[in-house]
Amino acid sequence: MLKILKYLSICFITTCLLFACHASTPTKLKHPPLKILAGYFVGEYPAIIAQEKGFFKAQGVDVELIHKQDIQLIQANASAGKYDGGIASLGSFIMLSATDPEIQAVMVVNESTGADVVVAQSEVKTIADLKGKKLGANLGGFSEVFVTEMLKKANLTSDDVNLVKLEASEIPQSLKNNVIQAGHTWQPHLSEAVKSGGRILFTSKQTPGLILDVIGFRKEITRARPEDVRAFVRAWLQAVNYWKANIQEGNAIISKVLKIPSNTISLEGINLTNLAENQKFFQSSNPNSVYKTAKIYADFFIRAGNITRLPELESLFNSSFLNPPS
Repeated sequence: MLKILKYLSICFITTCLLFACHASTPTKLKHPPLKILAGYFVGEYPAIIAQEKGFFKAQGVDVELIHKQDIQLIQANASAGKYDGGIASLGSFIMLSATDPEIQAVMVVNESTGADVVVAQSEVKTIADLKGKKLGANLGGFSEVFVTEMLKKANLTSDDVNLVKLEASEIPQSLKNNVIQAGHTWQPHLSEAVKSGGRILFTSKQTPGLILDVIGFRKEITRARPEDVRAFVRAWLQAVNYWKANIQEGNAIISKVLKIPSNTISLEGINLTNLAENQKFFQSSNPNSVYKTAKIYADFFIRAGNITRLPELESLFNSSFLNPPS
């Protein structure tokens, strides 16, 4: 359920970041709270801990977290310019940047390190066995990129399989009914598929750096309020460290705020990236750098006709907020 809400939240965010610019605030006045749309995916929960533990205020920034599932309300609020930033998958962020270049990603907040899985029928033993078979994925986004990267491991392309557009929640029943022979999914649907005889064929542990979530802000915010963005980053990282050191307490905080059972909160297969990992992601020499991964998505979206030109990757990312002010 949490994973479903994550990708619903991503759809929301790709709309929500298309918001109107705020009027400039006189420097003598206190800045209003940063209004951040945070979804219901576990990789976004450090924002809740930072808020509840007072880390944002301690770092010198007021933050208003917005957790909503009403698409129409979110769209109306976005049009009214009520959000300053949000969390999205890297693929969604690239798609958004094609129509709204006035956004910047300042930090990688999490990486899928095994949570995304291709599960197959028992007779499919290897990736090569998928040739000529039906493979389910949510086509047109990161899901299709993920399975395409998997196929490359066996020197296959999407032309060697029959891609079927399916949501992650549809994969277990589609496998059971032989609609597909393999598909991309995640928990809790993975457990359901395995219980019905499916086997794990491939996981995001084998595609390091491919499935990332980022926090993005309007460039107007990064230019006019750099100290607030930097404080947000510091508080987020403080919350990550706190949660990792205090799992049960962190889960209890999240459970209370979101009104969900604490036993449904798990970081299995998700890496909440720390400062050192973030700095590495923003090094262009790193083979898994966010720039190289972004180009993988951009090239894919161009081939698919989803975007018409390669975004200016250098201006799309701004890692300066990971460093102390000069």
